[in-house]
Amino acid sequence: MRIAITKFLGTNCDMDVYHAVKLAGGEPEIVWFTEENLDSYDGAVIPGGFSYGDYLRAGAISARTPIINALRKMVEEGKPVLGICNGAQIGLEAGFSYGTLTNNLNAKFICKWVYIRVENNKTPFTSQYKKGEVLKIPIAHAEGRFYVDEDTLQEMYKKNMIVFKYCNEYGEVTENANPNGSIDNIAGVCNENGNCVLLMPHPERASEKILGSDDGLRMFKGMLEYIKSKK
Repeated sequence: MRIAITKFLGTNCDMDVYHAVKLAGGEPEIVWFTEENLDSYDGAVIPGGFSYGDYLRAGAISARTPIINALRKMVEEGKPVLGICNGAQIGLEAGFSYGTLTNNLNAKFICKWVYIRVENNKTPFTSQYKKGEVLKIPIAHAEGRFYVDEDTLQEMYKKNMIVFKYCNEYGEVTENANPNGSIDNIAGVCNENGNCVLLMPHPERASEKILGSDDGLRMFKGMLEYIKSKK
């Protein structure tokens, strides 16, 4: 199961994701943003970092590079695509799901462990979790506040496009548990078909117990199981 790990100028979490995919049993390969064809890959992960220095808006320039059309084709074909942190920003800029990510409410870079609750376990990346399960996963971002207008938000709820919410360790979705001011504590979303998930927390940094949590590893294992089931 070949997984493309996309790399842009400024990506810095590619090898962390590479390691996590390998731990889960996949065959990761680093693929540069200049690649225009991903047909030989079974899925893709867009890692975090600071692509193009977050100029204009985080992810805005990367979302206009050659590889984006190839990623879009993967999404449209139902292949699993995961966008993490800057990868989520790129995915939203490219229109893979609804909404946008803007400056944290406190206008500061935030790097810490948080808890997120699984709202939708019907995606390839959440199939190994129970709905309502609480995961301990770190964040590291300055533009992670998810925003969407009220009408679109209600549409997303109807279509089960809200995947993760920030919560406390008991699974309670509270204002205090929201690190960046995201609307409705939203930490991750998906496209209408559920095969593309975009989230701000870093599951690859929670892939081994020695790191403080291995709650994120099941996202990559779920991705591979989904690919297996389609072969």
